Amino acid sequence: MEVAGVEILLRPEATALALGFVAGGVALGTASGLTPGLHANTFALLLAAVAPAIPGPPRFVGAAILAAGVVHTFLDVVPALALGVPDPAMAPSALPGHRLVLRGRGREALRLSALGSGLAVVFAIPLALPITWLMERVYPTLSANLALVLGAVIVLLVVTEPTSRSRVGAAVAVAGSGALGIVALDWPTQGVVDVGGMLMPLFTGLFGAPILVEALSGEGVPAQADPVVTTGPGLVGYVALLGTLSGAIVGYLPGISSAIAATGALVAIPRRGPRAFVVATSGVNTANAIFALFALLALGDPRTGVLVALEDAGVPIDLPLLLAAIGIAAAAGFVLVVSLGDRYLAIVGDVDHTRLCLGVLGLLVALVALFAGLPGIAVFAASAVVGLIPARLGARRATLMGVLLVPLALA
Repeated sequence: MEVAGVEILLRPEATALALGFVAGGVALGTASGLTPGLHANTFALLLAAVAPAIPGPPRFVGAAILAAGVVHTFLDVVPALALGVPDPAMAPSALPGHRLVLRGRGREALRLSALGSGLAVVFAIPLALPITWLMERVYPTLSANLALVLGAVIVLLVVTEPTSRSRVGAAVAVAGSGALGIVALDWPTQGVVDVGGMLMPLFTGLFGAPILVEALSGEGVPAQADPVVTTGPGLVGYVALLGTLSGAIVGYLPGISSAIAATGALVAIPRRGPRAFVVATSGVNTANAIFALFALLALGDPRTGVLVALEDAGVPIDLPLLLAAIGIAAAAGFVLVVSLGDRYLAIVGDVDHTRLCLGVLGLLVALVALFAGLPGIAVFAASAVVGLIPARLGARRATLMGVLLVPLALA
């Protein structure tokens, strides 16, 4: 581990340069987070491709990449709430959060997400060292029994549905999305920019397209009420801590994504309502960025697209500098979610609803074609059909996480 970051940041000119790089990363993460359907890992791999051409010290380039990834985890909730098109990590909370928007509570949902992500940073940094110590010791056991853990999550997703009809719907959704994952996850892509594999077509099809199709018959985003958070601080803190601990699992266990960990966290709070869903999923998403950094140092294996990007770009792991970048990016992300999110909701509410839905669907198809080509478009179309199942049968949309849970449990 490099520690030169402490010395670098003690020099004013170096501090100014480092802040400039982090600010650039914040700007890039903002743009990617606000783009519907753009997965953080896809964005990170794009950054890795251009990183060698960026002039400047490699440590500062790494700080910019990590800052971009952290800000993305704050901002990706905005299109998930306003348009219903989530980054895969936000997929479990997309429908509950969208319900808040339709009730006029979108501004509150944005603040809940900012709190979930912000508290995850506050919790994760002091917890990183003890959890790393613990995970180094239990990692072999957890890894050896990963199929049982994932199988338990699948069962709980189904049995915690409130009615017999919704339990049947959940089982069908898990099976359908699981079959889709088994068939499509390893398909080769033919995109112009070949990064990210089939994850983007799968998730935008399962979680984004169905909401847009269903929204065509709706009336669009209604006027949003005041931004007051109606959930008590104790519950917000508890759910954010649960999300943070779930994010730790993502950081250390291979094959577990933020979306899977968020789904597991939501199983633990089935009756807490959509506000808890938003806080927990945001907490998982952001905490993962921190714990994965410590997992890389402890286990030597990058667990996120951002850390793969750092490794591919040959960036030295300068922990003090990277932690400073995380803190600055988190503070910026918290402010940006509130300020830009409110405007995003207002703009979406003013646009012709039918044209907006069709335009976003067209954007998703274009992005899928760019990143995955014709095979990706086929997977996107099949995923969109499967994604309609939960709403038709009254099940939670999180049951579509079978697309990852089932293939990993059977691996």
